[in-house]
Amino acid sequence: MYQDKVLTDGLRELGIPYTDRQMDQLHVYYEMMVEKNKVMNLTGITEYDEVVVKHWLDSLCFAKVYLPLRKDGFCPKLIDVGTGAGFPGIPVKILFPEIEVLLLDSLQKRITFLQDVVKALELDTISCVHGRAEELSIKPAYRETFDFAVSRAVARLNSLAELCVPFVKEGGSFVSYKADASEEEIEESLYAIKTLGCAKPKVLSYVVPGSDLTRKLVVAQKISTTPGKYPRGGGKPLKAPLLQPVKR
Repeated sequence: MYQDKVLTDGLRELGIPYTDRQMDQLHVYYEMMVEKNKVMNLTGITEYDEVVVKHWLDSLCFAKVYLPLRKDGFCPKLIDVGTGAGFPGIPVKILFPEIEVLLLDSLQKRITFLQDVVKALELDTISCVHGRAEELSIKPAYRETFDFAVSRAVARLNSLAELCVPFVKEGGSFVSYKADASEEEIEESLYAIKTLGCAKPKVLSYVVPGSDLTRKLVVAQKISTTPGKYPRGGGKPLKAPLLQPVKR
């Protein structure tokens, strides 16, 4: 039924080992997503080959950040902020089962779907939480407790940084997936990223395996505690992103 050469070739290109069970889990995930997409808007991409490239392999380019750090006994915690249909969190969890994952989304219907996926795939150490990032990250159980905060959400990078960085502990990283032509957006975000406690980000350009799609991973390591006033409430991270003050 499934033509998986693009997927398996892509996994090999990324240096990610896989098992038959992991392939089966991806297939079940795909079937559940396409079925649920008939009654609610999860994704505009539903053709299997496109899902493989534009959702799974793109999500799994997280390997470029994670594999250099992967070692026996390292079981990092990752939060996927604005996970939507589960990207990148579900593919990352399937292929890197040692990672403890929290999927965060503001729409309860999506979280209910993801809970069904987690149960069907029999995934361990993964939770699905309904909530807003700016409300969850001020709670002691979540603030500065994650090794990675990742997001493929469609928002400006300075806004995403304010929503994600407060979750990251010192030494961890905020990782954002961005389009190739995002240099201006990245430059605009540097003030916010520094203000929130991260070093100047590293930008990893890549081509999604099995395609000619060029993308960027923006990786900002947390080097100091995020000031307590961040994130700001009332939707300010999106409505009024942190910007470099204008010198007068």
